[in-house]
Amino acid sequence: MPTVAVKRDELFQLLGKTYTDEEFDQLCFDFGVELDEITSEKEQIEREQGKDKASGASDVVEYKIDVPANRYDILCIEGISRGLLVFLEKLKAPRYTTVEPSGEKQRLTILPSTGQVRPHAVAAVLRNITFNQERYKSFIDLQEKLHQNLCRRRSLVAIGTHDLDTLKGPFTYDAKPPADIKFQPLNQTKEFTAPELMELYSKDAHLKQYLPIIQDKPVYPVIYDSNKVVLSMPPVINGNHSKITVNTRNVFIECTATDLHKAKTTLDTIVTMFSVYCEKQFTVEAAEVIQPDGTKINYPSLPYRFEEVNVERINKQVGINITAEQMAKYLTKMCLVTEPLKDGKNLKVEIPPTRAGIL
Repeated sequence: MPTVAVKRDELFQLLGKTYTDEEFDQLCFDFGVELDEITSEKEQIEREQGKDKASGASDVVEYKIDVPANRYDILCIEGISRGLLVFLEKLKAPRYTTVEPSGEKQRLTILPSTGQVRPHAVAAVLRNITFNQERYKSFIDLQEKLHQNLCRRRSLVAIGTHDLDTLKGPFTYDAKPPADIKFQPLNQTKEFTAPELMELYSKDAHLKQYLPIIQDKPVYPVIYDSNKVVLSMPPVINGNHSKITVNTRNVFIECTATDLHKAKTTLDTIVTMFSVYCEKQFTVEAAEVIQPDGTKINYPSLPYRFEEVNVERINKQVGINITAEQMAKYLTKMCLVTEPLKDGKNLKVEIPPTRAGIL
């Protein structure tokens, strides 16, 4: 069960209300998550390393919230606050939509060589987004949580996010012999070949766990822009050239994968959570991905679908006895917009793109 750490006062500001710890604990229980711990950076350091090590650490109160493993939509403060506001009936569930760009669409071409190592890729653009330090940190944290959870430590999916204004499309997803790949990786000051990077990161506590995914392959994945600038060598590291900062206004997102379904879910999760900060809220600019056979697919898909469910059957399975109208209200409060059908025995439930865990 993933744990999400959020700053208490920031969360309360988003919710438009201040709660006591006991009141918020009850709200979490009602919503179906658990307030696991109330702490601060200073308190954690004192507990783990002693008081003398905590000098200068932040005493901002943090809530650590345990969320279900299939609730990718509440792995960040944006998703938690949005979900709680809908649950409290202070907000209607947003409608997430893809839009066409005003100019040329960003394109990513997958070359056949990638089939040897990591055959799938999806992409999208968050246009005219506004970051600040907290939003930026949350954006990075969500990627890390997805990597550890849905992406299975990057073995199924690896996420790359880039400052689009530093790049020039169209983009190419290729796979090359390691010695043929050379670029300046994230937060480094010089270029390395791929074998040199594997040696460098074999001593890195964070990145060394991802090296075995590709290190024995004859070719390594790599994404270029039209000027041969390297965006990333997934699933290990992004290029420094297109590094995201708080000043980034347009974000190009690429996800490479061995599991296409998981890649689409990962992309949908990122763009639905952070499109709230775009100039046109909850809209995502479509990108075109060209498959090795020439097929063209637009992403993100952001699928909405409907399910018809029987009220009596649900009552029986859950062990409750409520009306179709009550059931529809409860489901709608969980971002599953629902209406009773005319027969009074069944419900029409809309499953949004944020709830891929509902089969």
